[in-house]
Amino acid sequence: MKYLGIPLEKPKVGFFGFTGCEGCQLQIANKEETLGDLLGSIEVMNFRLISSDKNDGYDIAFIEGSITTEDEVARLKKIRKQAKTLVAMGACACLGGVHNLRSRFPLEETVQAVYGDHPIASGPVRRISDVVPVDIELPGCPISKPEFEWLVGQLIMGLEPQFPQYPVCVECKQLLNTCVLDMGILCMGPVTRGGCNAICPRNRFGCWGCRGPAEEANYESLIQILRDHGFSERKIAERANFFNAFSGVEAIPALENSDSL
Repeated sequence: MKYLGIPLEKPKVGFFGFTGCEGCQLQIANKEETLGDLLGSIEVMNFRLISSDKNDGYDIAFIEGSITTEDEVARLKKIRKQAKTLVAMGACACLGGVHNLRSRFPLEETVQAVYGDHPIASGPVRRISDVVPVDIELPGCPISKPEFEWLVGQLIMGLEPQFPQYPVCVECKQLLNTCVLDMGILCMGPVTRGGCNAICPRNRFGCWGCRGPAEEANYESLIQILRDHGFSERKIAERANFFNAFSGVEAIPALENSDSL
């Protein structure tokens, strides 16, 4: 394999899923029109969705899902020890994701309500970076297929990937989208990192913050704008806390543990 006449090595990669829906891995496996080119540029050592073969010796590990059990902690640490580069892939891996909503309730009561008397070894929801060092975070729910392929190209060429830090609003402006806030739709786009090509707002859905916070985000201003547009504290809190993207931000309203979904 060559790029501009320069020989390039195929990186050995492994894809691993933890607590999650495997939607990010499906994004990759379903990319049929370019899947051949992608698989021709890497050497897949472990990818359950496309092959039953399992091999060690990978250089890059792509991790999907959050960590919720001690078994997953041990498995993740083993992967981290072997991988030269570890990529947290998707909102669950990078932020804790939708699963983090469970953290609003007492763990024992939650497990009991769902599983009854069946013993389940479930623990707190953790991001990948809460357990092991992460080299790269690829955001989104699910990840963007083109962005994933771009990232693989960067890694093959030994470049440090630079992800957008500007908010989703920038991409809406570039696409000449009508602001969904003016349509009465709640949107976290002003404080959410871009790079998704504003896929939700341009389809008349407000941004949910799945790509994490933008650089120098003005949370206080957004919250006031949302209030001025008539959105309740409850609605703002539900949207802002959905992916756990803005945890620790004082301006973001918190969902009380006593509230029900």
